[in-house]
Amino acid sequence: MRTDSSPGDLPAREHLPAGNAGTPVLDVVIPVYNEEKDLQPCVLRLHEHLARTFPYAFRITIADNASTDTTPQVAARLEAEIPEVKSFRLEQKGRGRALRTVWSASDAPILAYMDVDLSTDLNALLPLVAPLISGHSDLAIGSRLSRSSRVVRGAKRELISRTYNLILRGSLQARFSDAQCGFKAIRRDVAQVLLPLVEDSGWFFDTEMLVLAERAGLRIHEVPVDWVDDPDSTVHIVKTATDDLKGVWRVGRALATGSLSLDRLARPFGDDPRDRELADVPKGLARQLVGFCVVGGLSTLFYLLLYSGFRSFTGSQIANALALLVSAVANTAANRRLTFGVRGRGGAVRHQAQGLVVFGIGLALTSGSLAALNAATSSPAHATELAVLVAANLAATVLRFLLFRAWVFPDRRDADAESTVVASHAPSSPAYATTLPHHQGQYQGQGQVQVQGQVQGQVQGQVQGQVQGQVQGQYEGQYQGQHSPQPQRPAAPGGPYDTAQFRAGEAADRTWGDSTMQMQAVRPHDHDPRNAR
Repeated sequence: MRTDSSPGDLPAREHLPAGNAGTPVLDVVIPVYNEEKDLQPCVLRLHEHLARTFPYAFRITIADNASTDTTPQVAARLEAEIPEVKSFRLEQKGRGRALRTVWSASDAPILAYMDVDLSTDLNALLPLVAPLISGHSDLAIGSRLSRSSRVVRGAKRELISRTYNLILRGSLQARFSDAQCGFKAIRRDVAQVLLPLVEDSGWFFDTEMLVLAERAGLRIHEVPVDWVDDPDSTVHIVKTATDDLKGVWRVGRALATGSLSLDRLARPFGDDPRDRELADVPKGLARQLVGFCVVGGLSTLFYLLLYSGFRSFTGSQIANALALLVSAVANTAANRRLTFGVRGRGGAVRHQAQGLVVFGIGLALTSGSLAALNAATSSPAHATELAVLVAANLAATVLRFLLFRAWVFPDRRDADAESTVVASHAPSSPAYATTLPHHQGQYQGQGQVQVQGQVQGQVQGQVQGQVQGQVQGQYEGQYQGQHSPQPQRPAAPGGPYDTAQFRAGEAADRTWGDSTMQMQAVRPHDHDPRNAR
């Protein structure tokens, strides 16, 4: 989705570097409300599965949504007994609020969540997060509606789920298959930009997040899951469905008016350093042509109706000019929004002014055609006039599309976006900077220093030239990767595993009303470089 504002804030996706344990790679959030009976079995089973199968450090975070039973005590006991388990409490209910709070404060590069009933088979967890770790995708969701999924649930829930997803496809043009499956993951760099745009704090949080991500062009990976319905689920189906329909209306209206800054979520094309010189993927000519033809056909009908109306009380030239002027303004606005995907009010006046220039060219073509017809016959029939105008409008339409695409709505980017994208792909967070073995340092040194040399060569191109920087960076990277390990991340103040405090309520609602939570790196003693975990 293109706007007239700055390019996206997201760098190109990268594979997370494989290193020693420290900051957890995966943070799995379990939102709970009055789940004193199911919480402990869920956490123990999830922890055992991750410890046995997951090849990276992990954390399990219990998000208590203002429970009124003994759920907080159970969560505190699990946190005390298991180092990889953390918990905090929110004084307000809402699954979306809990996820936004924990995800906003977490230091793990991959963020996930699942329901406490563990209806989804845990064997799908690694396939869920693997595309995010590899840099292939931005979000991942479990799908119960995929053909290869195996689902056990009642006909009522099956009908509601499929109906809801049909509504999303019809109203919001969603292409993902299952919005409400409680089994999702997201990259932290995406969450930091996407979550501030998501307004809902309840059950619609998932759907709104996915719709905005899809409309912004982010990649959503779907994993078929095996899922068994929990007959004791406390979800209120009618209230949830009502809230979801309200959310669909709100998001649809926001997308229609262009009030969401989805351009912030744009990513550069490709992960190869050579591809990052491209500002973005070019707009598809075929899609634009189809949209322009649809708008042009409707504009032509609108123009003919206006011309027939104006022709009843004025001459043909004046009627043609008035009809073409009104239809041209409407045509420019429709093409701006539908064909070329420009959102918001920025540049609208300039676009209309340029559209009027295009209108002048169309006016010259159609007026010249009418003048030629009047010169050929003194009193042409009304049907003949319409036929001549249709032919002239077809020629003007082709020219209008070319001018719109190349001049009025070009796919322009800021001139410095290229260098910004190239420089911003390097890891910005020291969370996963670790000491690598000899062979890992060789390969990573070659890649990282080569890109650094490329960037330096671009910045100092006036003195040394870009090619010299690239070659120098490449060979320095090879030498450094072969003879020395990567520098280790310096210890944070207060020790290498100092805790970071945050206010849970502020992250969710931007207030200071909720309790303070501590997030600590798990496995503080797992520092042996020979340990693959």
